[in-house]
Parts: sequence; C-alpha cells; structure tokens
Amino acid sequence: MMQIKEILIVFGKEAAMVKSYVVDAFASEIFKGNPAAVLFVDHFPSDEMMQNIAMENKLSETAFAVKKDNNHYDLRWFSPAGEIDLCGHATLATGFLVFQKAAPKDGQSVAFNTMSGDLTVTKKGDLYEMDFPTYDLKAIPVTEAMTEAYGARPDAAYLGRDLVCVFPQGTAIAAIDPDMEKLKKLDGMAQHATAIVDDEYDCVSRSFAPKLGINEDPVCGSGHCHIAPYWSERLGKHQLTAYQASPRSGVLHCDYEGKRTKLSGEAVLYSENEVNLAI
Repeated sequence: MMQIKEILIVFGKEAAMVKSYVVDAFASEIFKGNPAAVLFVDHFPSDEMMQNIAMENKLSETAFAVKKDNNHYDLRWFSPAGEIDLCGHATLATGFLVFQKAAPKDGQSVAFNTMSGDLTVTKKGDLYEMDFPTYDLKAIPVTEAMTEAYGARPDAAYLGRDLVCVFPQGTAIAAIDPDMEKLKKLDGMAQHATAIVDDEYDCVSRSFAPKLGINEDPVCGSGHCHIAPYWSERLGKHQLTAYQASPRSGVLHCDYEGKRTKLSGEAVLYSENEVNLAI
C-alpha cells in the first residue's frame, strides 16, 4: 500500500498520521504548474476535518482519495473555502501518484468516483490524460462590471459553471491585474480570462477563484472544460494546446469531444510528509 498510517500518542491523545503529498500538476519541473495536496485515506475523514486540512494547506485544492479495489478510488476535492464538484489539477496529481506508487502500466486507466461522475486518468508516456465532462456555455452580455473587474473590456462572455471572458487577440493576458473584490461579484464559481495567441499555443488563459479563497488558480483543469470547447469551436479544431499565463505557468493538451473534454499534462512530486488526523 502506498499509504503509511501509524497510531501515535501526541500530547496525551491518539492521533493518526497519514501520508500527504504535494504534486505540481501540468508541469515538468517543480515550482511550475499548479500544486495540489493529495491524501490517501482508509475512509473519508469528517467534512470538517477535510475542510480544515484544505484551509491549513492554503493550496487551491486538497484531494482525498479512498481506494476501493484495483485502480478504483473514491475522490473528493476541497478548496480553502469549501468542497468543489470538479478539479482537474488535483485529479491529475492523484492519478500521477497512483501510477508512481501503485505502478499500473502505461495505457492503463485509473478510475475515480467523484461528484462529477466517473473520471479516468490514463498514463501515455510522460502525459497523464484525464477524461472530463464538458460544461455547456451560454453567451451572456459583456457588462461594465466585467470591464471594471478585469481592468480591460472583453469582446465576449460565456457562462457555464464558471465565467469565461474572451479578450481581443493580442491582449496581454499575463499582464491583467483584476480587482478580486469586484471579481467576486461577477457570475460563475471561477472567472477565466482568455485570448488567442500568435505562437506555439492555440490560446492563453488565466483563472481566478476569489469566491473559493484562491485569488488565482495557477493552472485550472476544470476551467479548460469551458475554455477548450469554446476555442475548439471557434478555431475549428478538436485538439488544442493551451497555455496558462499565471506566474507559475502551465501547459494543457486539450481534446474536445463534445460532451467530454480530455485534458493531458505532466506532473512532478514536490513533497511528501505526514498529516495528523486526530481521532
């Protein structure tokens, strides 16, 4: 088993020490991509405990995984502000660890039972491919509130679970400095800024989630279940290479298949330690 669990006496009371990993997802080197904490547990701790751990970690997501049988896990994700229904980078991080520690073969899939249904991660060489649901997007009017929040006026706006604001080609997405308090007042669980770029990538984006206690999500997988379908239809191509222009940066390989969107990326282990799950 990849999980190591010990019962210790700490300050006179029992405590369970569980391995906790931090993986930089959508990255080939540490300090890039999006860091996610992952804990493999025998059963889910209380919601309060999982929320407290996520708050203590202060990462955009902390994942909790329970092994059911060979290559099948239950999976939940918590941001510092609450549980969420879908998280790409933390799923990639969890799948990466399963392949690293439990050693399934290339081409095999690991399945996760989640709030968003069954999700799979398949190792293909250096990439880990996730099969996710696509969010339906509805065009909505561009508002002054959007312009004020981003400090620049979008050409178009779309709403699914998240808000996607599309900026003119050539917009310096990396230089956008949004007002987080104003972003909180916009629609959507998270808010994404995106545009076309004239280089090796098809699109560039940044993702913000102040409602979840995270000002900027360094590389947002679930956000690209909105962004990739939009650009796929607009550019007339199913396979895209997307660049996330956060200070950490990251690359996502996207394959839009209608109701499903496949997202692939690399991952690297940053740290391994222990967390005290007090009994």
